Amino acid sequence: MITILAFIIVLGILIFFHELGHFIMAKANGVGVLKFSLGFGPALIKKRIGETEYQIAAFPLGGYVKMLGEDPDDKDRLTHIDPKKSFSHKRLGAKGAIVFAGPFSNFLLAVIIYTSISWVGVPYLLPIVGDVQKGSPADMSGLLPGDMVQTINKKQVSAWEEVSSTLQSSTPGKSVEIEVMRDSKVFVLHVTPIMTKGKNLFGEQISRPMIGISAGDKTAVKRYGPISGIGYGFKQCYKILELTGIAFSKMIKGTISVKDSLGGPILIAQVSGQTFKAGLLPFVSLIAFISINLAIINLLPIPVLDGGYLLLFLIEAITGKPVEGRPREIAQQIGLFILIMLMLFAFYNDITRIFRG
Repeated sequence: MITILAFIIVLGILIFFHELGHFIMAKANGVGVLKFSLGFGPALIKKRIGETEYQIAAFPLGGYVKMLGEDPDDKDRLTHIDPKKSFSHKRLGAKGAIVFAGPFSNFLLAVIIYTSISWVGVPYLLPIVGDVQKGSPADMSGLLPGDMVQTINKKQVSAWEEVSSTLQSSTPGKSVEIEVMRDSKVFVLHVTPIMTKGKNLFGEQISRPMIGISAGDKTAVKRYGPISGIGYGFKQCYKILELTGIAFSKMIKGTISVKDSLGGPILIAQVSGQTFKAGLLPFVSLIAFISINLAIINLLPIPVLDGGYLLLFLIEAITGKPVEGRPREIAQQIGLFILIMLMLFAFYNDITRIFRG
């Protein structure tokens, strides 16, 4: 039950912000909005306010904003709204802005979430040694669980992330000086990293310098100021964009498994439930992460997605003629087929993960 509730909350927030972006930009450009829907299918709740009917529908896997004249083949349909408010009558730049506003709102949502987290406080692991592997370079040098790392090669460290990145960038076979605090006393130890096989963030087998220690579980919180917090929000979004781009690139090259990397609604539901139980911070962080990925997916140049419409507008800008009639219909059919295949593949991956445990 908690998993279903968490899943509905995540989808509801993501869809609402996405469609709100389309809605606000449409209104700003004088386009009449016939319907604002969260979900598809029969309406559970609906209410008309002015020219727009707002509704919550039965199936939450999506949403839409229906604009007057959105379909070029339907632009002469009579409505209760002034025809001058037709989407198809607007400038190409205005139409592009309305379409782009959906994915942009998802990016903006992620920035808002990460910025808010930075103002409340970002938790981080203190540079305290958790476990020391027996027979490892760290064990041989005298490092003990509970040691707080102060400096590495005279460089001050304040978080475990700095300890990890500094050691992994060290030279194998070359001694590293580590200053630790133990029982209010300072000790200077020398440890020589060795190349160790492991997995990176994408599950790839790699070799890197290691000394055989893991992080402890003690954390602290860092709070950012009003301006620096906004910078943190944008920085986190950029990191996710970069990682997602790298992951897509590796999937295309075949260096990581698409089957193991691509997930669908079932996986999102499972992770939503897990993070919901873990607390507010992991849950809202997940929403920000998925929001960025939703924006990226929607910008793919596949007809029926926002990116597909932007592609059609680009063709219109180059040729001077809108893509209408049969060519547009064929493009949308191809796009819908691609989207359905991707969804089925994602569902298949989710189901096989369940059976694999």
